[in-house]
Amino acid sequence: MSSFNPSFQDRASQAAKAKDKALEQLRLRPERDEKMVEQRQAAAARREAARAEKVLAKKAAVEAAAQAKTEAAANAAAPAPTEADRKAARDARYAARKARR
Repeated sequence: MSSFNPSFQDRASQAAKAKDKALEQLRLRPERDEKMVEQRQAAAARREAARAEKVLAKKAAVEAAAQAKTEAAANAAAPAPTEADRKAARDARYAARKARR
């Protein structure tokens, strides 16, 4: 029944064994490959640059949408053309069409 209720010494020895095993695994890890580290850093830099470019593009799109909205509001505020204005525009189109023939 001692396996169900381990003593303090048993638990301490198990913890020490686990710690030694973890340290041994850490020692057995291969050395860092500097070339691989440089490649990873370059890839991280490229990702960061792409992320920054994406943020700038999104900001530009938001600004363009805001400007278009402002222009649309300005155009909507312009008075509607009168009947005389529409007739003058229609006559100008007709004259241009006749001039091309």
